[in-house]
Amino acid sequence: MIAKFDTFEIHPIHEGDAWKVCNFIIANEDRLKRYFPKTLEQNLTPTLSQLFVEQKVKQFENDEEFLFTLKHSETRALAGLIYIKELDWDTKQGEFAYCIGYPFEGQGLTSKAIQHLSGYAFTNLGLETLQIIAHKDNLPSVKVALKTNFKWVKTLINEFTPTGEAPLDMELYELYNPSESTKT
Repeated sequence: MIAKFDTFEIHPIHEGDAWKVCNFIIANEDRLKRYFPKTLEQNLTPTLSQLFVEQKVKQFENDEEFLFTLKHSETRALAGLIYIKELDWDTKQGEFAYCIGYPFEGQGLTSKAIQHLSGYAFTNLGLETLQIIAHKDNLPSVKVALKTNFKWVKTLINEFTPTGEAPLDMELYELYNPSESTKT
């Protein structure tokens, strides 16, 4: 376990998560189709989810990408998924991507998870810069960035193209390792 808060736990993805991931993705398909189209298409059936989870476990073990689950401690219900992706080990930078299930939205769980995982990324992974890239109209995601002390840096022009849509400008937020900033 990476962290525990309130009645929730953050864990690295593991092979036993495939069914839960598939159910989570299908139950939240409407909210995932715009910003998580690849995750969605890779988890439309239990077989696809098993392959997805096996791939994510390997990527985690190889420090290529880190996928975490946010689960309710008692019911073991999967509340959300949090990625640390787009890793650049030379610049010690990574990007968060996150999604929360309908029953768990509006409770501050994503912000708490990002706070815990930011500490983990700085302390355990040695990252120095974390990013969140969100569309300005995705207010819950922008709120997570601001609530967790990420600072707006700039607008990224045509940064992301949702399936069947025109490219979108996205907002870049960054958080720097506090222990690194005191060394300079």
